[in-house]
Amino acid sequence: MADETALLERPQPPRPSGSSPLALPLGLLKTARPRQWVKNVLVVAAPAAAGELFSRHSLTQLALVFALFTAAASAVYLINDARDADADRAHPTKCRRPVAAGQVPVTVAYTVGGLLAVLAPVAAATFCTPLTAGLLAAYVAMQLAYCVSLKHVLVVDLAVVTTGFLMRAMIGGVALGIPLSRWFLITTGFGALFMVSAKRYSEAVQMSGKAGATRALLTEYTTGYLRFVWQLAAGVAVLAYCLWAMESGGTATGGSLPWRQLSMAAFVLAVLRYAVFADRGTAGEPEDVVLRDRALAVIGLVWIAMYGLAVADW
Repeated sequence: MADETALLERPQPPRPSGSSPLALPLGLLKTARPRQWVKNVLVVAAPAAAGELFSRHSLTQLALVFALFTAAASAVYLINDARDADADRAHPTKCRRPVAAGQVPVTVAYTVGGLLAVLAPVAAATFCTPLTAGLLAAYVAMQLAYCVSLKHVLVVDLAVVTTGFLMRAMIGGVALGIPLSRWFLITTGFGALFMVSAKRYSEAVQMSGKAGATRALLTEYTTGYLRFVWQLAAGVAVLAYCLWAMESGGTATGGSLPWRQLSMAAFVLAVLRYAVFADRGTAGEPEDVVLRDRALAVIGLVWIAMYGLAVADW
């Protein structure tokens, strides 16, 4: 009895803050960045551009591709946070990430991330086309290489993040066997580079004098160079889109308005409006910029409507 009493009176170690049964699953979910999943909606871009979005087969395949791409992207986030756990603990805001805070053990993050990184391409090979699985595997490999070393390589980091967006936009068309238009690839690629470089420029402006505190490579860039990149990318994206729109001399069907040509106005306005935030140094995550600015959201909806009518008339 005395031994039992002594055991009960012995001070117990404090329970971790995330000791509830749901703490680990919720921590894994948070580490997977649910807010970033909206980017994976880009998988519908190529089918929508080709006017092949609303068949039952297309919707089923695109839902599957969206889920698999989300799993692949989540794998990268988990492995990245496990790898950067020590550095994140010293950061004023990143220290609250579940892995850095101890809510998710590093080994668990590595294990779950590794499983998702393997299972996503395998599932794509089983339920989609081999080319879809190859593209997804290439995305995972490229993003893991980015986490390990490429994010520290000047210019290459911009190219890798841009390519990630382009792969999202391509994979829906690849899964459905839709030929990818050269105008689609050029506009999407340089549009992504515009947003990525605008975000980097904004980070550099906001963290002037202490850029390395958030992203070490920012100390290697100048704001003038990043401004040049986003201006160049915006110009090429607009030019490619206008060339696509003007490729048709008139309307595709006799009674329709020239929606392709009219959509140029909305596209250019959207780029110009987004450039306002880039120039101010407040262009953060693209989805945040669009949702924060009502005018940009309205312009975007008008462009989507015009683009949809153009595809329907094509």
